[in-house]
Amino acid sequence: MNVDTLILQRLPATLYVIGSAQILALLIAIPVGVYAATRPYSLFDQIANTLAFVGFSLPTFFTGILFILIFSVTLDWLPFVYTTDIKATGIRWVLEMIRQAIMPVAVLGLFQAASMTRFVRSAMLDVIRLDYVTTARAKGLGQTTVIIKHVMRNAMIPVVTLIALQMPAVFGGAIVTEQIFRIPGIGSLLISSILSNDTPVVMAVTFVFACLVVLFNLIADVLYGWLDPRISLR
Repeated sequence: MNVDTLILQRLPATLYVIGSAQILALLIAIPVGVYAATRPYSLFDQIANTLAFVGFSLPTFFTGILFILIFSVTLDWLPFVYTTDIKATGIRWVLEMIRQAIMPVAVLGLFQAASMTRFVRSAMLDVIRLDYVTTARAKGLGQTTVIIKHVMRNAMIPVVTLIALQMPAVFGGAIVTEQIFRIPGIGSLLISSILSNDTPVVMAVTFVFACLVVLFNLIADVLYGWLDPRISLR
């Protein structure tokens, strides 16, 4: 089988898991980080920081095995082996795809959310103390308007940079996660190719990883101009 055909067969599963994990991480990190920054050193802030430290300290292979022991072995709620050959059609197929992706997406998403939450909080605290935020409040703008329109938009610029620079680490974590949950993605393809000394496949998979990292950095550059109008794309 040609290398490009082999990669195209495996790439959708990897992008599905990584993309879903990144969306989950953003949905957790941005609200929690913003709320913690607006109430620094409160009980919520301390709990969020503690959970973020714990989540960031636990490696994906540990949380993956822990999830399997709890949700697959003990509770028997979720399958621990990911498969693309589901014997179902229609809505049933969609539900089974979601069901088998819950654990790998949660493992990667929670790990990324832990580091993102700390970064969002820090970026928000840096911006929320600036003079223009005080001026916006002095003009009579509400707290919600000030946070969303004036603070969050500028605070998201370093967060976007973090996400773009973290993509190599995300793919590295995905390789481990794919091995744990037997996901037929390009991460598991890379491991099997290394073990079998298949150099062309290893080179091709590495090139795909490099292209995806460049793509995400390009997307980050485009988002800079949308978040801050002072940054020109010309």
